[in-house]
Amino acid sequence: MDLLIIEPLEAEVMQWLESRYAIRSAPELAPDPRAFRQALYNVRALIVPPSVTIDAQALHYAPVLRAVGRVSAGAENIDLDACARARVEVVRGLTATAQAEAEFMIGALLSLLRRVPVVGSDGMLVGRELGAATVGLIGMAPAARTMTQMLAGFGSTMVGYDPALHASDSVFERWKVKPLGLRELLEQSDAVCVQLSYFSRYRGLLGERFLPFCKPNQVIVSIAHSALFDEASLAEALTGGRVAAAWLDSLEPGALDQGRPLHGIENLQITPRVASTTRESRLRSAWAVARRIDEILSAPGHGARGFKSTAPGDPADLAAEPLSP
Repeated sequence: MDLLIIEPLEAEVMQWLESRYAIRSAPELAPDPRAFRQALYNVRALIVPPSVTIDAQALHYAPVLRAVGRVSAGAENIDLDACARARVEVVRGLTATAQAEAEFMIGALLSLLRRVPVVGSDGMLVGRELGAATVGLIGMAPAARTMTQMLAGFGSTMVGYDPALHASDSVFERWKVKPLGLRELLEQSDAVCVQLSYFSRYRGLLGERFLPFCKPNQVIVSIAHSALFDEASLAEALTGGRVAAAWLDSLEPGALDQGRPLHGIENLQITPRVASTTRESRLRSAWAVARRIDEILSAPGHGARGFKSTAPGDPADLAAEPLSP
């Protein structure tokens, strides 16, 4: 079998792939890891949702696998190191969701700044304007670039930090963002947007070392993996008044359960990963993933010649893609 599809695709993308390859569409395998692994023998490419784990164990059952596609945003449950060792390319349309994610973060910032009041100089509780705010961007991802264009229209001041980029990197100048260290960014920003790609080395990055230095009444919007935050430190910042409100679009299961630090915090808003999921972004991403998988499967040697490293820090970046081939 050429292609096993676990994540539902738009009909036109599915038809395009079916005209080229032997395909099995089996969304019922997503909740059944054992059946999923047993289905991998002789599969050359996969398209899987975030709920399906691709690790060394799964790859052991897939001796001829050459590509794993992810239409949904993020690389959760995909072991990038294991895929690189097995020469399996992880295919994602990284820029396909940038517009949707940027629009979501702008909307969230406007909402939090306006409906979470602060005390004005006259003693009244009032909202704030985005145009008067310094916005800190943590992670210079594709969504951050789109954000800078939108924020420039509001007149916001922009500062940025990315642990993978040196302050002298030209991306900061091109995007008109002032580079700062993480502590300085948190100290100076009225609002913070987190879109940093998650790797295990960043777990708890936003924790007791940095969150106590947030500018008073700061608001935080994050579309990144919630493991970037230390739960106890975030809870303390929210309940202690340091951070006025936070909006997380991704949260690990059980993080709001009774007995956990974030349980019952009223100025914490959670959405179920809706930032990247729009009709338009899904279609862009599906076409980007489908075309790259087509290149891999049609290449001599079943794609070995076209392999791209998917090790952490070097993801497959499928640049801005049209809506159809």
